[in-house]
Amino acid sequence: MSVDELQLTYAPSVKVGMLIRRPPGEVFQAFVDPAITTKFWFTKSSGKVVPGTEVQWDWEMYGASAKVSVKEVEDNSRILMEWGSEDESTTVEFRFIPGQDQTTYVQVTETGLSGTGDEMVAHAIDSTEGFTMVLCALKALLEHGVVLTVVADKAPAGLEV
Repeated sequence: MSVDELQLTYAPSVKVGMLIRRPPGEVFQAFVDPAITTKFWFTKSSGKVVPGTEVQWDWEMYGASAKVSVKEVEDNSRILMEWGSEDESTTVEFRFIPGQDQTTYVQVTETGLSGTGDEMVAHAIDSTEGFTMVLCALKALLEHGVVLTVVADKAPAGLEV
């Protein structure tokens, strides 16, 4: 089959997950409290994740930011948000699923990708990679007290990859 014959039969979505060996409340708090989240994901936030609010998250090392509209928050269980631009936003759901021995399975799902087939596939690949790095950095922080700089180090300044 040639590239010219390829076509999507459905819009892709993103779904990643990771077991974190900490209780759901602690893992949930890491996502709603920017004092913790800035240790493993973005570098700056305009506020806590609270239902009905809009916050801005900044990745200062990249000169990038995202407007995040917090739709729903279920304590220690779920966060539902939209982010992106006015023209093109996606929905992201974080689920905190209790496991045995005070563990939490964090599941991240992103839906609503739009654009051409190539653009949607590129977005899905990029988001899968990004959320996986975020979850790995979270795991290192909460389980071992180690701050991984994987988000900052993904695309270091001055290095063409």
